[in-house]
Amino acid sequence: MQLELLNEQGQATSKVDAPDTVFARDYNEALVHQIVVAFQANARQGTRAQLDRAEVKHSTKKPWRQKGTGRARAGMTSSPLWRGGGRIFPNSPDENFTQKVNKKMYRAGMAAILSQLAREGRLAVVDSITIDAPKTKLLAAKFKAMGLSSVLVIADQVDDNLFLASRNLPNVLVVEPRHADPLSLVHYKKVLVTKAAIEQLQEMFA
Repeated sequence: MQLELLNEQGQATSKVDAPDTVFARDYNEALVHQIVVAFQANARQGTRAQLDRAEVKHSTKKPWRQKGTGRARAGMTSSPLWRGGGRIFPNSPDENFTQKVNKKMYRAGMAAILSQLAREGRLAVVDSITIDAPKTKLLAAKFKAMGLSSVLVIADQVDDNLFLASRNLPNVLVVEPRHADPLSLVHYKKVLVTKAAIEQLQEMFA
């Protein structure tokens, strides 16, 4: 598989050979959907808490007598049938949303995403991404010159200047290969990979 090599102006100057095991895999939509959903589910925190009928604030007095009123029987205002009553199956703070994905499935899914991005022309290679100072303005100007508005950069090494300059840009994410995730690959319109990062991706997902 050959990928486009972009220059500082975002123009394709030549081609770079990339391993077919990572960038020329068949697209498995069901597998990609599974790993993306699992990644989102594993990022959830069980911070929701609702009250059951024993925890809501209520009186234990019987609202009305058992018989003779013509209304349905009621014993306590904390009933889930009542407005302001407790929930039948409340969400608890220790709720677990994690989904297990096998390593082999995850590697195959990531390779399928990278391959599809390459086929669609959304993945390109650059020699390196560096800036002289930790200034957001410098990095924003670099991407603007390349014609990129939404970009994921997978760099072999992220230094302090690059990290600090990129963290305040809303549509830019700079990560090392080991921190690349399926949701970011799908979300951003363009993915830039440095030459040295290609070898690391091959070791991880081939």
